Amino acid sequence: MGPIRILIVDDDDDSRALMSRALRAVGYQITEAADGVEATALDLRGFDVVLTDLQMPRMGGREVLERVRAQSPHTPVIAFTAYANAESALDLMAGGAYDYLPRPVDLGRLKHLVQRALEWRRLATENEALRREGASSASREPTLVGTSPAMLEVYKVVAQVAPTIATVLITGESGTGKELVARTLHARSGRSGPFVMINCGSLREDALMTELFGREGAGERVGAIEEANGGTIFLDDIQDASPKVQAALLHVLEEHVVRRGGEAKPVDVRFVASATSDLHGEAADGEFREDLLFRLQVVTVVVPPLAARREDLPLLIEHFVNHYAALLGRPAPALAPDARQALVDHDWPGNVRELAQTLERAVVLARGGVVTKDDLPNALRRGPAARGATSGIENDWPTLATVERRYIDRVLQHTGGNTTRAAVMLGIDRRTLSRLFARERAAAALTSPHDAAARESN
Repeated sequence: MGPIRILIVDDDDDSRALMSRALRAVGYQITEAADGVEATALDLRGFDVVLTDLQMPRMGGREVLERVRAQSPHTPVIAFTAYANAESALDLMAGGAYDYLPRPVDLGRLKHLVQRALEWRRLATENEALRREGASSASREPTLVGTSPAMLEVYKVVAQVAPTIATVLITGESGTGKELVARTLHARSGRSGPFVMINCGSLREDALMTELFGREGAGERVGAIEEANGGTIFLDDIQDASPKVQAALLHVLEEHVVRRGGEAKPVDVRFVASATSDLHGEAADGEFREDLLFRLQVVTVVVPPLAARREDLPLLIEHFVNHYAALLGRPAPALAPDARQALVDHDWPGNVRELAQTLERAVVLARGGVVTKDDLPNALRRGPAARGATSGIENDWPTLATVERRYIDRVLQHTGGNTTRAAVMLGIDRRTLSRLFARERAAAALTSPHDAAARESN
């Protein structure tokens, strides 16, 4: 691997020289340009990071940003300006800038930001390489897929927080890929210990306590927190943890010890948790401990629903088609135009998980090396208007369980994912609602034994 190349574009000779000297001292290879015209005369694909001033004669930084985005989408651009404000910052980020710095540039902050940008670039580049490799990628560790602004923001936060020991809370709708974000955080953490996942909604309170903290005496066993020593423990669906479990977790987060059999056992564990509901709302309602929420949300990663990143659909479709074809040991099928259009037009209320399961089915059913519209579920074959008329029910004659789940999903959408409010509207206890989700997850695990990609989309 060659040296890291950084392009500095600035019409202020003294400022440019100062930044060049500081970054060369770190070991980076620096190229300088006095304005946008000089910069865009270079092959911008050859740089790992581009630093540019906004206000320059002949060609300003916004045009430099546009040229970099066109030639090398995964090269992060950091802008600096003497006229920084909230409006200009939002404008820059919307235009694809990685970040910005106000003038005069703080050299310490600049070096830190460059390091973060390089980590982000590595994530984005590996994501693109995996997509291009197609079927051969199926045997690799799953990776985040997407280049939409919403996903680039996820990559940015992941790149920044992964090397630290900060506790992370991942929020988002069901099926958006929260587990995959957690696995990516662990993979990029540099921690040598294992990644251990516990679903807080799939076990009764006593069983969950044993899974997490272990058991002494007859049938002695080590809990998941001790198993994850030196690594990461992922607490999926943390909103379903009972008050007793919440209290025990808070103690571990505060004391960094696990008590088993009267003995305090020190643990070095990085905690990552996920939630589909509004934990702030649940804390306000007394359903979730506020002190535990503060401990968990040192950093929050918000995973966008598929509806907020529809431009990623082509990449995701290609990724899952290649993935499932490789699992079946066959060439990846082509998509007929009407099938591709139906996939793009669908609303995807089940997010990436629903897309993954739909494409698994399509690849299995495909004949002659082509996925046709007939290989897709009825809801996609009928088109958007027909789906709206039938409230999105997937089959012509759905089961009662399907109708029940669709209704629950609509109520959850109305409440913004707040399970407490949803349970009130449904006329059931919140724990009953959690048990329904747990039962559904267990059934899904039994019916899709080889599906790693759908699991990654949790």
